Amino acid sequence: MKKLLALILTFALVLTLFVGCSKEENNGTVTEKETEKATEEKPSEENKTGTVNGLRDANGDGKIVIAGIHKFGDALWFVNESKAVEETVKSLGADEYVFMDAKDDGNLYLQLIDTAIAQGVDAVMTTPPDQTLSQVVVNKLTEAGIAVLASDDPLCDEAGNLIAPWVGIDAYEIGAESARWLVKYMQDNNLVEDEKCGIMLMTTETVTSAVPRTEGQEAVIAELLPDFPKDRIFYTDYKIDLNVAFTAANAIIVANPQITKWMVLTTADEGTIGATRALEQAGLDKDSCTVALGGYLAPNEFRNGTCCKAAAYFSALELGKKAAENLMAMLRGEEIPQSATVGCVMVTPENHEELMPEYQ
Repeated sequence: MKKLLALILTFALVLTLFVGCSKEENNGTVTEKETEKATEEKPSEENKTGTVNGLRDANGDGKIVIAGIHKFGDALWFVNESKAVEETVKSLGADEYVFMDAKDDGNLYLQLIDTAIAQGVDAVMTTPPDQTLSQVVVNKLTEAGIAVLASDDPLCDEAGNLIAPWVGIDAYEIGAESARWLVKYMQDNNLVEDEKCGIMLMTTETVTSAVPRTEGQEAVIAELLPDFPKDRIFYTDYKIDLNVAFTAANAIIVANPQITKWMVLTTADEGTIGATRALEQAGLDKDSCTVALGGYLAPNEFRNGTCCKAAAYFSALELGKKAAENLMAMLRGEEIPQSATVGCVMVTPENHEELMPEYQ
């Protein structure tokens, strides 16, 4: 009996020592299988640091995706701008560029912002259809850790201050340049003193980037034509849309039959072409002159010999390239200017093919 009890105690002691050693070994030593598992589960160094090829990867998926969300996706200006953006971001390390058309609809625009966030894009370049949506858009993208840059029309607060980096045109100087050309045309054709000649300024007060264009035009007219009668300067506000522009210009033309020679300055090509069609309908185009601003719709007018006789041309390709370079610099963690602009050159039927090949 004593031998049996001693045998049982000895077995219990050995078992206790075995379990203790196993526990200590498991606590202090990682098996080869466990090492392989830990290696598989550990994120790559790229994703851990949130960078891919030196670019900030917002969601750590190992891809850099850029979204372009613009107010007029089918407008030639945005088609060309986005072409330049896609080429540039891909050349600088992006894997994919996704273009989204807001169709000038604020509600759809916000839905597309949400879609971009849900898709896990790394950066958004955008032109808002309604600048009152600026703050909510910046808030949404910032909270999601997504870089944002505005092109053409800025994202701004109620006071007009930029709340995101912006790349656009030198609006004031471009407006001024278009007015300088028109004033010289008036002087060369003896229209300044002609009582039947009137100046129409088509404004776009709801778009902050368009307001300086008109301000530049006004400043040049005041400087170069200080004695031009104020009652022969007419204003009409329009949305940048051909049909809206036509209606706005036509209302001024019909309401002022004493003016038969119209000199028209606008904030965009759509305004110019709308006014041109209105003048044609009124039978006043032969003695009138409209100046485009942008140039993307001007070549067809030049070829058809309409009263659109010049354009302040600025390049959508140049703007898109500059905007894309700044956006990618943001993803590299570099400081960029809060605002950057491109200038213009005046084109006419005689030189447009050489100076603006992107629209030929």
